[in-house]
Amino acid sequence: MATSELEIPRKTTGKVRPHQTQNERLVFEKSAPGKKAYRLPPLDVPAVDAKALLGETHRETAGELPELSEIEIIRHFTRLSTWNYAIDLGMYPLGSCTMKYNPRVNEFVSRIEGLAEAHPYRPDALAQGIMDVIELLQKCLLEITGMDAITLQPAAGAHGEFTGILLVRAWHESQGNPRRKVLIPDSAHGTNPATAAICGYQVENLKSNAVGGIDLDALARQVDEETAALMLTNPSTIGVFENQIHKIADILHAKGALLYMDGANMNALVGKVRPGDFGVDVMHLNLHKTFSTPHGGGGPGSGPVACKAFLEPFLPTPVLVRKKGTEGQRDKGTGGSGADHLHWNYDRPQSVGRVRAFYGNTGMFIRALAYILANGPDGLRQTTEDAVLNANYIRKKLEDLYELPYKTPSMHEVVFSDKRQAAKGVKTGDIAKRLIDYGFHPYTVSFPLIVPGALMIEPTESESVEELDLFIEAMRSIAKEVEETPELVKTAPHSTRVSRLDEVTAARKPVLRWKKADS
Repeated sequence: MATSELEIPRKTTGKVRPHQTQNERLVFEKSAPGKKAYRLPPLDVPAVDAKALLGETHRETAGELPELSEIEIIRHFTRLSTWNYAIDLGMYPLGSCTMKYNPRVNEFVSRIEGLAEAHPYRPDALAQGIMDVIELLQKCLLEITGMDAITLQPAAGAHGEFTGILLVRAWHESQGNPRRKVLIPDSAHGTNPATAAICGYQVENLKSNAVGGIDLDALARQVDEETAALMLTNPSTIGVFENQIHKIADILHAKGALLYMDGANMNALVGKVRPGDFGVDVMHLNLHKTFSTPHGGGGPGSGPVACKAFLEPFLPTPVLVRKKGTEGQRDKGTGGSGADHLHWNYDRPQSVGRVRAFYGNTGMFIRALAYILANGPDGLRQTTEDAVLNANYIRKKLEDLYELPYKTPSMHEVVFSDKRQAAKGVKTGDIAKRLIDYGFHPYTVSFPLIVPGALMIEPTESESVEELDLFIEAMRSIAKEVEETPELVKTAPHSTRVSRLDEVTAARKPVLRWKKADS
């Protein structure tokens, strides 16, 4: 599509300009028989008859694999890479996702040979270095959260939720009553009700009050002896801190129920408030959000679960233990008499069992610890304050043009609605797509569900005031376009390689694999 003057941002000051984009066919479509991008050296070991070795599983052909030259492969992936958006290009204002910059020092440390090549099958005696890293990260996370015990096994946030609710269930069963239901606010992440259901609980919705928080009266009415836990995000999904959190915890505990906290929004709390101090019994953390390990693209993530001491016996097996060596252990290479050493303890009769292969995504542990140590306590606190400041800066600069459904003070993110723009026929999804033309990744669209037409924006602490001003300028320009030329916004994006898709057809009739034209 030719780019007209109307179709490009009219007021941006250098964030994005029209640029060359090259078409690129699928690698299978570029393939031609006989092309190669490699030359193997002569075989220097005895040849093997693959057919005799593999029997019926042997293939006569390699299948439909693409055949290209080296330069074609290089150009193919280089061209594709220019179609992507990345944190190295600009901000991701995705609310609730905390898409912060991943410092390069984290990557450097994670590639140190002794850490990067530490195999999980290595005997404990030969893995003391990487186990020291894991132990130190555990201690840091416990200090940050104010909890007593932790497991690093879970692979991501939803997996951490699953593990945390398994702990809740195991504890209630140990008390003689597994209980029947879990309460979940209407503003919760979608994974919360899914987690409760997959753990065997009935999900009971809890309505938010007028300021977007927990309604204490409604909570008191719904909590009973069949309530296992409340799954609560704090700050909430609309970026509001639950300032009645102590009372919430008291109401639950009075009925023998537990308080589970979804730690997805910990970027608003680190160094300022500890969940363990305001009554949380168990929670998960997202290392791939709060602690800057790589986020998205299918993983790997990391979702450690921290809990109070009474839940410790139920943590997934194994757990990391430090103890003194003995004479008998000297022969086994565990450090010798009197030497402290770490080992994995599998003797956990009340454990919910293993929830992840080995001990978790170790590369994420190293990156997270590097981030924590590089910042230190004061730096982590400053990170939190900057994240909150950035969100409130955006709020202040946009609240005259975009509807603010909740006037409660914002924490790390701000949620607007499209109410004013919808009067012109423009919805939040249209605004998000138009934002692409201005060189920004869209914000989180239509979530949380308690805000109709939500625009959920989280800048994180990574962004400078210059980048924030560019984003604000783009959002203000779009608001003006809605008033003057709404059709321009409703048909966006205009400057991308692919224009707006038929989303219904794409969802109902997805094309997920390549097939030969004659097949």
